[in-house]
Amino acid sequence: MEPEFWRKKTLEQLSHEEWEALCDGCGKCCLLKLEDCDTNKVSYTNVACRLFDPETCRCGSYDLRFQLVPQCVQLTPETVRREKEWMPRTCAYRLVAEGYDLYPWHPLRTGDANSVHEAGVSILNQCELEFDVPEDELEDHIVAETI
Repeated sequence: MEPEFWRKKTLEQLSHEEWEALCDGCGKCCLLKLEDCDTNKVSYTNVACRLFDPETCRCGSYDLRFQLVPQCVQLTPETVRREKEWMPRTCAYRLVAEGYDLYPWHPLRTGDANSVHEAGVSILNQCELEFDVPEDELEDHIVAETI
């Protein structure tokens, strides 16, 4: 990979390897979100997708996620731009799409995959899993409108 590729390329220009490396591993995109049908405001819960591994902060079945969880959103340059309101403000895909640089704690800048956790930005060991929370109780788990 080219050093600091995210500063030189658009999302559309990224190779598959660069695209995957851009993910900081925070896990916030895996949190269930609720959208108010009247205001279209999106609220985050502290409940993660059933495939989320809270100890690694990664998808437990990344290659099969779309088959196992049909509502999982596949990130593409188009979906990042269209759906960015539900994406965390710290998300590298969102930052690059909006023309901003990555945060200093991003693993691509530090060379350390744990830097996102050490910076306190991830949800590592900080969420409940979808199977443990009844759907009718999700509203009780709202933590923020934006993260």
